[in-house]
Amino acid sequence: MAELMKLSVTPRSEKGKCPCRRIRTKSLVPGIYYNQQGVNIPVQVEILPLTKLHAKLGSSRVFNIEVEQDGKIETLPSLFKSVQYDPIKSTPIHVDFYGVDLDRDIKVDVRVVVEGKAKGIIMGGQLEVFRNSLEVICKPLDVPEKIVIDVTDLDIGVNLHVGEVKLPAGVRAVFDENYSVVGVIAVEAEEVKADGK
Repeated sequence: MAELMKLSVTPRSEKGKCPCRRIRTKSLVPGIYYNQQGVNIPVQVEILPLTKLHAKLGSSRVFNIEVEQDGKIETLPSLFKSVQYDPIKSTPIHVDFYGVDLDRDIKVDVRVVVEGKAKGIIMGGQLEVFRNSLEVICKPLDVPEKIVIDVTDLDIGVNLHVGEVKLPAGVRAVFDENYSVVGVIAVEAEEVKADGK
């Protein structure tokens, strides 16, 4: 098992808008760590390590938060729950961390990546990706970085449904209806529809 990436945070005692603004002037981002047991720790984190880690892991990969409390460093397996960005500066202004139990299943969205050239495209069709991510359930350490779908065998008029997507061991998709993820459509049919014929 690969070692989890780490992010150091420090507890913050002051809450509210004014203290948060003061924190941001020091190149720190205010945030909150919380988990299913109701633990709620206001924290602050340096902006550069935060942005680098979030860009690398997104919201579905587990990492370790290291928080120093009472002279001891506590390691907390976590996910990024949400990161709020300044609409003008595009810098993070608040972050929520969600603590996870490595032995219990979690539900996350994982991005879809399409590989191969569908034979339907060679015949004049067009590939359509209906879902850019899939909701899956698995243990935190089993969350895949991406879900790769090989579309090589897709013909014109054929869709690949979520129930047919090959997922890594220990990962299962969450769905009520067996919806289409990718498919190859006939371009002529789309053109006719657009012309109103």
